[in-house]
Amino acid sequence: MKQILLIVACLMMPLAMKSQRVIVVEKNSVESLLAAISEANQRNDTVTAERLFIMIPDGVYDLGERTLTRVSGHNIALVGESMAGTVIQNKPDVKTESISKTAVLQNRGTGNYFQDLTLKNALDYYNVEPDGRAVTLQDKGTRTICNRVRMLSYQDTYYSDNEQCQSYMLDTEIHGTIDFICGAGDVWFERCRIVTEKRTPDGSGVDIITATRTSETEWGYVFNHCTIENDVSAFNYGRSWHTNPHCVWLHTTLLTPEKLETTRFDDEGMKTSGNYFKEYGTTDGAGRDITPKSNVVRFTLRDHTQPFTAETIMTKEEADRYTVKRVFGDWRPDKVLMKIEQQAQKLKKKHL
Repeated sequence: MKQILLIVACLMMPLAMKSQRVIVVEKNSVESLLAAISEANQRNDTVTAERLFIMIPDGVYDLGERTLTRVSGHNIALVGESMAGTVIQNKPDVKTESISKTAVLQNRGTGNYFQDLTLKNALDYYNVEPDGRAVTLQDKGTRTICNRVRMLSYQDTYYSDNEQCQSYMLDTEIHGTIDFICGAGDVWFERCRIVTEKRTPDGSGVDIITATRTSETEWGYVFNHCTIENDVSAFNYGRSWHTNPHCVWLHTTLLTPEKLETTRFDDEGMKTSGNYFKEYGTTDGAGRDITPKSNVVRFTLRDHTQPFTAETIMTKEEADRYTVKRVFGDWRPDKVLMKIEQQAQKLKKKHL
């Protein structure tokens, strides 16, 4: 009998260990969420750690003025019940306004995964002078995947803060006004919804979507089959931050193409002339190709010196170079995402 019990216990051990790879957060409890993240950081403190899931029920997890909640472990999956219903938010004191001090979450791990949740930075943007930098996700890690994550802020909403990072976003929604997708590394945005908010309370001014600072990677920001939804203010695709920035827009749908500035990129906001800003296959909401045959822009640096001209429309041959496999090499985030999502859906049915 003892032998039978021992055999059963041995058979059950892997199941028990597997179940321990899940932490379920108490609904609407910030303390439970923070405890779960802390526990996950400790348990997954090596890059070889097995995937650990933090399951978060729908609810509002209000961090108040708390900023920079760190996800420092590796291979951690934060999975909410739904993108609109699971909200993690903060509201930094206006004195804290900064790209490096305000983030709701600061990722520092490798292989971390975020799904079905909203990150909201509620800094009082319209009453902060001169800037309103308020980050939702400051990503200092690498091989990060966001799947159906909504990021709500105005300036510097998403910040890829690692010169060598590789990150991937699918069906994610990012809101903002100025440089609200900014930073370094190679980041692929697939089927994402980009929403430009009012630059000012009355809608005047021009929104700037991206500010890249590609320095140690080859590809920079790649937007593929994304949709730009515009509120009121005019907008452009972006500008350079520094070093050797790259940003391309492939097969973009513009719901309000008349709101896109004629230069399409910020012709007076560049900080460096060594940049690669391009688009290809842009369409309107009805699916009609509205890409100019040519768009040669005369750019000037922000100090109005060193003018230079550049063609911003890609050829088909240039556009065809951009594939997930070519950009990320041996890391295939699209395949990794599918596997993790299958696991997450099973855990949702069991825990949420």
